[in-house]
Amino acid sequence: MGAATGGAPHGAFHVTHPTDEPAGPLAHLREALSNLEARGLRRFTPRPVEDGALSFCSNDYLGLAARGAPPDVAIGSGASRLIAGEHRAHAALEEALATWLELPACLVFTSGYAANVGAVSALAAPGDLIVSDALNHASLIDGARLSRARVVVTPHNDVDAIAAALRDRPEARAWVVVESYYSMDADGPDLARLRHVCDEHDAALYLDEAHALGMFGPRGRGLAAAAGVAPDVFVGTLGKAFGGQGAFVAGSRSLRDWLWNRARSFVFSTGLSPAAAAAATSALVDVAGSAQRRERVQSLAARMREGLSAGGRRPLGFGHIVPVVVGSSDRAAALSDALATEGLVVPPIRPPTVPEGTARLRFTLTARHDARDIERALDTCRRAFERHP
Repeated sequence: MGAATGGAPHGAFHVTHPTDEPAGPLAHLREALSNLEARGLRRFTPRPVEDGALSFCSNDYLGLAARGAPPDVAIGSGASRLIAGEHRAHAALEEALATWLELPACLVFTSGYAANVGAVSALAAPGDLIVSDALNHASLIDGARLSRARVVVTPHNDVDAIAAALRDRPEARAWVVVESYYSMDADGPDLARLRHVCDEHDAALYLDEAHALGMFGPRGRGLAAAAGVAPDVFVGTLGKAFGGQGAFVAGSRSLRDWLWNRARSFVFSTGLSPAAAAAATSALVDVAGSAQRRERVQSLAARMREGLSAGGRRPLGFGHIVPVVVGSSDRAAALSDALATEGLVVPPIRPPTVPEGTARLRFTLTARHDARDIERALDTCRRAFERHP
């Protein structure tokens, strides 16, 4: 596409970009994008957070993302771990995570999406049943589709509906797939009761703790540990409270061995960067020992909830994610823009991420915030909501 120019230095290329895309097999995408824009649903590349701006959209819950990378650790794995991409940093991380979670084994993936789409599709099979919460993450939904198992979608956090789906099933094997803490609603199911239902109906409990890990439970081990519940399949991420990149699936040794052999997003992908693995191993020390930091973040979130409620805008759920439903996509975008003009970065959450008519602003609290930040945010929100009643 690019052509070398005669007067350019060696290795430099001049690339031309057409001012208008020609007609062709992808021409329909322009119309589709225009349709998204007309409905207020087109996403654009966000601007970098400017100096002085206050971000409330980061998943860096414990404020660990800005730490430096470990020295003298390879950036790349070089291959799939099944071939030549296995590094000591991978084994060290998996052993440390398993020990922390008090589970026998662990396998790290390159992302949370890769972990869920790979694990669900490798575990469930045609002739199985997957009972899936209506608000499950796209990675869980896609994994269920790829598995070709029968899928029953149950109302959000409805354990009775899950029990009914399990009780009435013709399939011998069933998987209950849920999250412990839903990032768009800041809530989760009754895990103790759900574990009982799974045991009663001989079903496996698959639990994604992505947004809870590091923020709840003893030593930050999540909401399952807080409830005294052991899921059969435990999924966590290294890209949120750990401040890094990657994800993992933990459980029995047989589970790890099966995923090593059959999780396509693991088998057919270059292994997680050894540097990312080493950084996560280092971060685990801080995650496990950050009780005071967790408490401070939750205290800031409680103040945010209190202040928003006092202004007549009742947030959903509990904990460090504070979502406020505002209705239409246009209103969510207008409120987000109004906050941005005063230095608050709070992107609007719109369909299809959330159902039609429930667009929202979602504030995520982190260890990088302090009490003054919360008061500034509450004052700014009050003015924005007054301008867009």
